[in-house]
Amino acid sequence: MQSPIFAYNEQQTQDRWSLQNKQMLRVALEGHDDILARKGTMVAYQGLVEFDAEYQSNDQARARAHTGEGLDLMRCHGQGTVYLANLKQHIHVMEVEQDGLTVDSSYVLAMDSSLHHEVVAVDSMYGISGSGKYQLNITGRGRVALMTSGMPLLLQVTPDKYVNCDADAIVAWSTSLRVQMQAQTHSSGVWRRRGSTGEGWELSFMGTGFALVQPSELLPPQGAQIGSGLAAQYGMGQQGARGQNQGNVWS
Repeated sequence: MQSPIFAYNEQQTQDRWSLQNKQMLRVALEGHDDILARKGTMVAYQGLVEFDAEYQSNDQARARAHTGEGLDLMRCHGQGTVYLANLKQHIHVMEVEQDGLTVDSSYVLAMDSSLHHEVVAVDSMYGISGSGKYQLNITGRGRVALMTSGMPLLLQVTPDKYVNCDADAIVAWSTSLRVQMQAQTHSSGVWRRRGSTGEGWELSFMGTGFALVQPSELLPPQGAQIGSGLAAQYGMGQQGARGQNQGNVWS
């Protein structure tokens, strides 16, 4: 049998985390280093691998119920190789170090089980109750796989050059950055898109680090329930506008 499809063979590598292509992740399990993956994203595996629902602590469950932000995870463990993908999203593997990573939970595909994650919130320059947007802080040492709609842009933030990003396009940023949610409009129109430009909420980043932006202002399709088609929603990202202070753990 012959076909061009046979060119898409498994990519052999010694790396524990590797991309088979832009839209499929390969993780080698060696019996002692489990990974946590988004539920339902396993597309294939080899070897003796088991998948278990990941336990949520009471604090995590309360934060999820109050904010809508959180991760539905499964634990992948055993001896073998797991292949992960989600609705053809582009996948990017990042090394998390002590500085940490702040990310919208919609964009997380998988992470090392050694990493810790907790809900925080972005501050708003407007003193309006309910403004702000919840995110996840991922800390510790390990790897995390993020998903984007298309190929992203990594913007460097320095003390003399801060960056503004559309709140619907931002994927992740360095936790060490100072960040503020704002809208370039009068407060009376803060809930409307800015004039006739179609622009609304944005995040302003200051300090030293990076901001990762995707070429899309829509929610990623991984926000849709499996089997129910793609659900695209507009405006202020997944959770809408809520108010707390960036850097504080939700409680």
